[in-house]
Amino acid sequence: MGSKGNLLITRPRGQHKPLCAAVESAGFRAHCQPLLELTALSDLNNAQRRVLLELDGYQHIIFISGNAVRFGMAVIGQYWPQLPVSLNWYAVGEATAGLLRDFALCPITQGREMTSESLLDAPELQQVEGQKVLIVKGVGGRATLAQTLAARGAQVDELACYTRSRPSMAPGDLGGLIQEWDIQLILISSGEGLSNMLALLSTAETTKFDHITVVVPSERVAQQAKQAGLPHILVAENASDAAMLSALQNYRPVTESNE
Repeated sequence: MGSKGNLLITRPRGQHKPLCAAVESAGFRAHCQPLLELTALSDLNNAQRRVLLELDGYQHIIFISGNAVRFGMAVIGQYWPQLPVSLNWYAVGEATAGLLRDFALCPITQGREMTSESLLDAPELQQVEGQKVLIVKGVGGRATLAQTLAARGAQVDELACYTRSRPSMAPGDLGGLIQEWDIQLILISSGEGLSNMLALLSTAETTKFDHITVVVPSERVAQQAKQAGLPHILVAENASDAAMLSALQNYRPVTESNE
């Protein structure tokens, strides 16, 4: 039986192998090109060091993603070889929660929904007036969690422990790879990854590749893709490998008759 199609995985470097193996087992031919570069912050400022030193003074510690766990726990471990007790630990999504469990923590999560909005529905975060909340994240990103919790009366601090950036690629490089590999599907893990892809493709390339189906991790990113004029979009339940693989079950190759 032939391949179901050539597929591009865009996860950050070093995080693509499980998904690559899964989609190839499902009958696709996988290619990889990161659309997001992640770099640990080597130097923390005085405010960030104070946050770490006073970690046991917080009531709620929130990790917004698996990358926040990977980079954040590495930094926290330098200050707290033994993690403080009696804190509420939170994860945006089950995949992030799984990484925290590797540190013998019992995170609060809303399960498969990997959005800030879903975590904000957690009962433990409803009455937080006067309480201290720490959000572990990358530099920049959405401010929904911090703004909403501050509006509920919490004292919110952020520990930004890594940077996200667009890969360094010359004009035409990404488009050339998509054409060379005859890509029919692109798996996008985040809105920022989608923005980076669009920035790396010229308008002419985007139009030329209008036969490609883009798989996105949420309705929010799907709206972003629609506004960018991408015609063929599959929405996964979240950004996890399992959700992406499940979304691929709904893939049908784009032909001239159904464009």
